[in-house]
Amino acid sequence: MTAWIALGLLIVAGAVLVLNHDAGTIAGFDNSDFAGIVAGVALLVFLGGSMLSGYRGRFTGAVRDAMFWGVLGLALITGYSYRDQVMPIVHRIGGELIPGVPVTVETGIPDSTGVRISKQADGHFLARTNTNGAKVNMIVDTGASTVVLKPADATRAGIKLDGLSYTVPVRTANGTAFAARVRLHNVSIGPVTVDNVEALVTKPGALHESLLGMSFLSRLRSYEFSGDFLTLRS
Repeated sequence: MTAWIALGLLIVAGAVLVLNHDAGTIAGFDNSDFAGIVAGVALLVFLGGSMLSGYRGRFTGAVRDAMFWGVLGLALITGYSYRDQVMPIVHRIGGELIPGVPVTVETGIPDSTGVRISKQADGHFLARTNTNGAKVNMIVDTGASTVVLKPADATRAGIKLDGLSYTVPVRTANGTAFAARVRLHNVSIGPVTVDNVEALVTKPGALHESLLGMSFLSRLRSYEFSGDFLTLRS
């Protein structure tokens, strides 16, 4: 029965919208707002009827579940209303718990931005970068003179591997390999951005993880290792 009532509400609302389309408002509401309200009421009628039929003879259970969903809905509405205040806290907690997620920090310096990333369980700092507009994860390596990309990450960053000249020797865990010089339009970690970054692209199989080297780090205002955290300031 409730399904038919909900359907009837939608049909009547649709007819009213068609007839009053030129007026732009219905009962003081914009057409789009009116449609949203009617759709919400129809959904509540349908769900409410279904719940009542399912809880027939179990009034206490119905009240308990209705209160639960009411509190949950209120929490969601409150969270959405204060999303601008809540999201920075969520991002900060995520940065503390998930290695590599950049957390924006205050630098106390005009026109300066800073981020902090936490150490992985293996002792490395993983930087989740935006390289040439693409998401590329890199291991922070102060021993690398430049940013070094493995071929898959270079391709993701829009670099065409065909025609690259692999003439630069680089030391890797597997020994000496050869890489090609390239220029990256920009590399960002959160709000910290460096433009026109010198980089190398290795041959396939030479590198397991891309490296965030000194061609990026040396152009920052500062970078600081402190315990389990690395702070970068631009």
